[in-house]
Amino acid sequence: MVKNGLLKLAILLLYLFSLLPFWLLYLISDFLYVFMYYIVHYRRKVVRANLKNAFPDKTTSERIEIEKKFFRYLADFIVETVKSITISEKELKRRVVLTNPELINHYYAQGRNILAIGSHYCNWEMAGLNFYFYTDKKFMIVYKPLSNAIFDRFFYRIRSRFGTIPVAMKQTLRKVIEFKNEQTAIALLGDQTPSREELNYFVDFLNQKTPVFLGPEKLAKSMNSVVLYYDMVRLKRGYYNYTLIPLFEEPNKTEPYQITNTHVNHLENIINREPQYWLWSHRRWKFKPEDVN
Repeated sequence: MVKNGLLKLAILLLYLFSLLPFWLLYLISDFLYVFMYYIVHYRRKVVRANLKNAFPDKTTSERIEIEKKFFRYLADFIVETVKSITISEKELKRRVVLTNPELINHYYAQGRNILAIGSHYCNWEMAGLNFYFYTDKKFMIVYKPLSNAIFDRFFYRIRSRFGTIPVAMKQTLRKVIEFKNEQTAIALLGDQTPSREELNYFVDFLNQKTPVFLGPEKLAKSMNSVVLYYDMVRLKRGYYNYTLIPLFEEPNKTEPYQITNTHVNHLENIINREPQYWLWSHRRWKFKPEDVN
């Protein structure tokens, strides 16, 4: 009971924190960066090891530069995500812009469903909130539930603020069946780490053998959805554009793993372009091919 009370108090504080203007939140972010990077060394060993393995051809100083830029952005991401609790529709539309919304209408006019694959790159949470503004169909975001039920419900409310339907990963098929007679758009993150029981396929990604979650490919083929990739770019602090890149219009005509390989390669190119915006603090390579039973 005491723990739940403290969690609810923390949520209340986050709500109050979200009411602060962006300029003040970014001032707090500057202090948060110093605290995480220089004082508590938050996951610095993980980030450093990931960068060393991903970019063996870069010098140590080059990787340290990326590391610092990543932590600066991580601090910004944290305060921006908190701001999402109360951000207005007008403000969100001003700060996050889809460059080619006509592509959505193009496929809807053909009677197609849409599967948009993204990653833990730039502010994926704000992109998920924003995408709903460009579609009049049901829009679902597939997410991995948090272990704490109170915080999981809290983030569910944030993600569903403007009409988006958050769907827990294990409930995706049930939702697809529920809306089988309607046109839908589904967004998910393609760089999720599979569980040990799902270590079925590894790819060469950032110079390492990497386990890949096959959910996007299976979902695309089961629905015969147009497969798009949403490429997000940070313009400046608090402002983003994202563009929908068509990958496959006929997923059922693809070879096994072709969709998976393609979206992973696309992400790798994006990371190489501006590596500081990917979530390097994630333990992405905790499983190796030898871990497969």
